[in-house]
Amino acid sequence: MRAAPLTAVLLTGLLALSACSGPADGEQASGTEPTAGQALTAVPTAATTLVADTDPVAGAGSASRALYTSSPVVVVAPDAEPLPGDAVDAAEQLGVPLLLLGADAAPVVGELDRLGAERVVVAEGAVTEDGVLGDREVTGTGDELPAVSAPEPLTDVVVLDSGAAGTAAGAVTARAAGATVVDTAGQTDPRASADVVDALSGVQPAAVVALGADFSGVEGLDWKTTTAASGTQLPGGGQLLFPEHFLVALYGSPDGPALGVLGEQGLDASIARAGEFAAPYADLLPDRTVVPTFEIIVTVASASAGPDGNYSSEADPAALRPYVEAAGAAGLYVVLDLQPGRTDFLTQAQQYQSLLELPYVGLALDPEWRLGPDEVHLRQIGSVGVDEVNQVVTWLADLTRANALPQKLLVLHQFRLSMITDRERLDTSRDELAVMVHVDGQGSQPAKQGTWNALHQGAPAPLYWGWKNFIDEDQPMLTPAETVAQAQPLPELVTYQ
Repeated sequence: MRAAPLTAVLLTGLLALSACSGPADGEQASGTEPTAGQALTAVPTAATTLVADTDPVAGAGSASRALYTSSPVVVVAPDAEPLPGDAVDAAEQLGVPLLLLGADAAPVVGELDRLGAERVVVAEGAVTEDGVLGDREVTGTGDELPAVSAPEPLTDVVVLDSGAAGTAAGAVTARAAGATVVDTAGQTDPRASADVVDALSGVQPAAVVALGADFSGVEGLDWKTTTAASGTQLPGGGQLLFPEHFLVALYGSPDGPALGVLGEQGLDASIARAGEFAAPYADLLPDRTVVPTFEIIVTVASASAGPDGNYSSEADPAALRPYVEAAGAAGLYVVLDLQPGRTDFLTQAQQYQSLLELPYVGLALDPEWRLGPDEVHLRQIGSVGVDEVNQVVTWLADLTRANALPQKLLVLHQFRLSMITDRERLDTSRDELAVMVHVDGQGSQPAKQGTWNALHQGAPAPLYWGWKNFIDEDQPMLTPAETVAQAQPLPELVTYQ
């Protein structure tokens, strides 16, 4: 059987985002009666529960408390690596918890009491003295296993197993309870792995248990798990951009070639050309997922004030949508680039919210074209204060979380330190975003390298980096192999203009 969520109980040794639930020792859950000879499972009341014990004995007990209300039979194994195979088989076959016995028997005895266990199946080496487990009936794993009905499986519970030391018994207990156990291969952010995203979205769990000390201290595990359960993935898989992905972008406007290579051909040809630019990097970086990308200038710096007086010409989001959606359908990532003139970046970004709600669309801010109240384009290099940038960070991160979207790229174009004032206060704390400085100066390679190195100095962390190759203006433009070799540390985005 399976209990409904119950009153919260303290889990010894369990660091929890929210407490697990279960009846007090010796009590029955209100309104539930376990069938004789049948364990009683329970879905944790919290959406996300953290079992973060470093001690394997404590971790085994915490997993049992998280998932079981009672069990007439329990399997006990010695605290050893690896776990005895016969104990693992017995627990999973019977559908009952697996506990570990260390030098101190008290934790195991306490959990046996809570579970109401009348019989214990003991693996060799787990009990060294008679009476350690009280007057319970003891059976060896080599003997005939007791007859016990399997519990109602926790088909709507997912257990994320980091594989850290001490999680093995907890994972066995979770499988015995019928939960879906997902090996995260040491990843503590469920958005990082396409397999974890698939597993969570496939189950749509009522509760998630994060198993392993590696999860301790991970901020936002609840919303990250909710995001992963959406099942939406980035081009190339997963929900985190880096370090898995490497983006290679065509820059410009669909309106024509004057602003960059993106406008030199139609949509289908641009998609194909983006793939051609990306292909050499896939050979050079076999351990990365190389993703063709469009960076579309959606607000273009204007020589005249225009009807709204902001010296920026804004493209209609509805008109852009078919172009953006076609790129996304072809497996491209898309970045919307803002050249705001005399308005602010947040005001313009909000105009494109409908496009930024697409999972494969990020945002770029170009301070070169951010004017002061009395400035006009091409008379000076524009700039922006970091507080205005941080307003965009907050808005875009909130939008991403609220819509359970994969991590979004936020690009900050920069080729002079003065373009972003007080950059050391840039907010890079929001895990919903991958914040990037894109070094987009042109000219000789020594000059470009000098700019690259200067902008890295004093940069806040974590921060990602982009490099731009100008097809006509660079002297000379680097080949893909030269880009990988000379732009060090290796950027996460290379753009062609």
